[in-house]
Amino acid sequence: MKNYVLGIDFGSDSVRCLVVDAESGREVATAARYYPRWRQGLYCNPAENRYRQHPLDYIESLEGAVREALDRAGAEVAAAVRGISFDTTASTPVLVNSEATPLALLPEFAENPDAMFVLWKDHTALDEADAINNLASKWHTDYTRFCGGSYSCEWAWAKVLHCMKNSPELVDSTYSWVELCDWLVAMLTGIATPEKIMRSRCVAGHKAMWNEKWGGLPDREFLTAIDPLLGTMRDRLYDETYVCGVRAGGLSAEWASRLGLPEGIAIGASGVDCHTGAVGAGVGEGTLVKVVGTSTCDIAVAKPEVIGDKVIRGICGQVDGSVLPGYIGIEAGQSAFGDIYAWFRRVMEWPLRKVAGVDESLFDKIIPTLTAEAEALPLTENDPVSVDWFNGRRTPDADPRATGSIAYLTLATSAPQLFKAIVEGTAFGSRAITERLIEEGVRVERIYAVGGISQKSRFVMQTLCDVLKMPIKVVRSEQACALGAAMYAAVAAGIYPSIAEAQRAMLSGFANEYLPSAERGAIYDKLYERYKRISNR
Repeated sequence: MKNYVLGIDFGSDSVRCLVVDAESGREVATAARYYPRWRQGLYCNPAENRYRQHPLDYIESLEGAVREALDRAGAEVAAAVRGISFDTTASTPVLVNSEATPLALLPEFAENPDAMFVLWKDHTALDEADAINNLASKWHTDYTRFCGGSYSCEWAWAKVLHCMKNSPELVDSTYSWVELCDWLVAMLTGIATPEKIMRSRCVAGHKAMWNEKWGGLPDREFLTAIDPLLGTMRDRLYDETYVCGVRAGGLSAEWASRLGLPEGIAIGASGVDCHTGAVGAGVGEGTLVKVVGTSTCDIAVAKPEVIGDKVIRGICGQVDGSVLPGYIGIEAGQSAFGDIYAWFRRVMEWPLRKVAGVDESLFDKIIPTLTAEAEALPLTENDPVSVDWFNGRRTPDADPRATGSIAYLTLATSAPQLFKAIVEGTAFGSRAITERLIEEGVRVERIYAVGGISQKSRFVMQTLCDVLKMPIKVVRSEQACALGAAMYAAVAAGIYPSIAEAQRAMLSGFANEYLPSAERGAIYDKLYERYKRISNR
């Protein structure tokens, strides 16, 4: 009898369920469901950088995607599923009560955005992040040491504090907080006590300042000094964390019935989408995996003896076991990548909507048409240059208040030239990250790419390749994050003894490889110097 596993990927806009043959890695079936409330723009305010998702979006979409994928796979496959694991965006925390219920699932808070999951790209907690950084800089223990020296407004502690301060009516009902990936595991295994939830080392280490060197999370005294609201939670949280691939429990009878799966199958400890995608891509020493989508995440690993006591400056974190057990997981990334292209499309749409009254079905042709025109343009050292900080700067050296720009414009600058500059700007931001990693002693000998843009845009990927001056291999699987989660599930189910063994059996290989042009790379060197000048890098 064959063994199958489910990898379930909770992205920014939708959830994707992948059914995988655990012996070969063959992707048997897949299905996706968009979050209905999110798709309507509910509970979000882009002008305030507020991005919230209702827990019902996750629950309903999970059921729909799993049921649809299993229907496509067939009843025999569904009966032979041995395990499930998740990956999710992060940091995406939510306030919960003493029964681990997100407050938005309580009738009195069902429409309160602060009672919902705070999506990774939400930047409403700027002041709270400042308070954490100001205290950390003079505390006896620098809790930001292993997250690049700066705590981000995109991460858990800042977000949960902001929600409680912004909506004080939530405080009396708040018992603790939980990340999305951990809540999903708890929900499917029937855990209803926050203290009993198995917490992912991946998200705890990179987003919540967890580290074994100081015994877990920051101490109660530090959190209380930031705000007593955080201090009261400290004893209701955790000190122990779990690497991905560990069995967190069995599928409960309720959720077995709701999903159409065998009761008791393994539910694996889960992790962050980009880290999981790196596993699904085949990350190992010397490999930088770029998850290229609305934003980017850059993931690498190194042996502890290679890193030693070194602290890598200005990244999103270095955590033992966050990607692969036995390795230091290293994360960097850009707060906006594809989101910048989407912004430019909206700018181009405006006159079509307001003046021309063009059929909206034609709007989907804007980016493909710009791409074709931009590809045909000559590359010169006098071209316009864009800085990619349209949603702040994540790395190197976090600054959520940083803003994007486009410079060296003339009256002759065209829309395709602007689009070309925007694409090159995102590539320059990627180069700044890669250079920082290499400067800090991280081996970058090869680059693998996953994510929607890597599959869909040859123009973006060739530009990235030419700017980085390194070959880039694009992973064959269109669902690398879900495939990585499936590998975790296979280990949690006991099908493989380690992630490395699961990778050897289940990796998908590569669909494409981009090779750099030395001629274009030389011109990009000069444009990159412009990028650094206008961004004061």
